[in-house]
Formats: sequence, C-alpha cells, structure tokens
Amino acid sequence: MRITKQRQVILEQLKTHKDHPGADIIYAEVREIIPRISLGTVYRNLEKLAESGTILKIASCTGHNRFDPEPSPHPHFRCLVCGKVEDLPFDVAVPRLDMQMDWVNNRKITGANLEYYGYCPDCTPPKN
Repeated sequence: MRITKQRQVILEQLKTHKDHPGADIIYAEVREIIPRISLGTVYRNLEKLAESGTILKIASCTGHNRFDPEPSPHPHFRCLVCGKVEDLPFDVAVPRLDMQMDWVNNRKITGANLEYYGYCPDCTPPKN
C-alpha cells in the first residue's frame, strides 16, 4: 500500500492517541493540517491502513469503530457506558492456536480480539 500525504498525516495523528479514537476525532485533528479533507476520506484511509495491517480497527456493535496505532494482537478494556477503549497496562497471556488441529487448518483465521468490558472509573455505578 502506498503511503500518501493524507495517509501519513492520518497515521501521525492516530499515533498521538492512547485512547483509541474514532474516525471523527482523527478527522477533526487532520482537518487542522489538511483543511479540505473530508470525513469520508479519513474513514476510507483508516480502513485501508487497518486492512494492510498498519493499524488495528476495533469494531463496535454500535458501528462506531475505533482505531489503534498498535496492530499486534493485545487485550483491551471497553467501558459499557461511554465506549472508551484502552489498552490493559499489564501483560495478559493470549492463547495461541494449535496449528496441528484440523479445526484450525480448515479455516482461514485473519485476526483475533481479546476484550474485557465493564465500567471505567468515570462511569462506575455507585455502590449500594
């Protein structure tokens, strides 16, 4: 995949985040650098960067995808109230697939996701 000026700026802005922003956040920041860029262009380029394995797309059941500049498999925490996504600040053993198993060999596995979910400190319900 060719890295265009637009893709480079989008990638640079994404790398400034630790909070796994959505396309709308990246768009607002990129627009300060490239004023005539559209939200659709930002979204398409984020999708292409994810498809190429340069970044990680974190899909959401709400349709509001988030993006992570770190493409290697790693666990996340997602808040059920505000939707915030963050990396876990400690190592978690991610299970590896046994490539000798027929079940694994009969499929083309293209990715994995390990996600914990619950409530972030800002959204934690009060204790009764």
